[in-house]
Formats: sequence, C-alpha cells, structure tokens
Amino acid sequence: MTIPSEYQRATLEFERFMVDARDAAGLATTNMAWNMVVGVLRAFRRRLSLQQAIRFANVLPPVVRAIFVSDWDFQDSPLPFDQNNSLIDEVRSVRREHNFSPDLAVQAVAQALRRHVDTAAFDQALASLPIGAAEFWTTLRDGA
Repeated sequence: MTIPSEYQRATLEFERFMVDARDAAGLATTNMAWNMVVGVLRAFRRRLSLQQAIRFANVLPPVVRAIFVSDWDFQDSPLPFDQNNSLIDEVRSVRREHNFSPDLAVQAVAQALRRHVDTAAFDQALASLPIGAAEFWTTLRDGA
C-alpha cells in the first residue's frame, strides 16, 4: 500500500491552511497567524473530554491534528462552551507577547479550517460533541 496522499502532501496543505487563516484574520504573515491558530485549537480542546477531542482530531488535516493534540495536560477538566468575552483572551494567552489574534480569531480559523477538511465528516464530528461545539466553529461567512 502506498502512503496516503493526505500524509504525502501534509506540509503543502498546512501551508495553504496557514495562508487562509492569515488572510481570514487580516494578518500580515503566517508567523503572526501561528499563535492565533494554536490558541483557537487549544481553546476548543479545553472544552472536550479526551474521547471527544480524539474523535474531533480524527477529522482534522494531519499537521493541524498534531497541533491540536500537542502540549496537552490530560488532567484538566473540560470547560463549558459558553461563548463569552474571555474566549478571545484565552486565544490571546498563547505566547501573549507575540500574539496578534484579532477579535474574530475563532471565526477566522474556522473559515480557514473549513476549507481544508471534509465538511461532512467535520460536521458529523461536531454533532457528536457537546452543545456549543458546532457554534464554536461558526465562520465569518455564516454571520458570526
């Protein structure tokens, strides 16, 4: 069996994702978008159990999946999915001195991510997660 194409093209696909995230957020560079992407993924992960997070990770592109599970403290209890003003503060807490996340960081990452996943599988995974998970990934074009 050959190496699956998603792994053969993982770096190229990740670069495309980062450009989409950068552009959706209105940032100047993908380096500026990096902390935003990490912050959004970690904020979402903090609201899931281990089993739920793995189910979600399985629908992510390989490099995004690796970022999603990296540096994870499995002892933390999941937070609620209440959408409040502290969410952007949580996203901006990742390497705070180098974090340029705009107010719509979550929606910008959602917009970029949806361009790089199987949307049916992504939505199916979200539907199996707690209430609020699908709302978290509302995109800019969805009116968020």
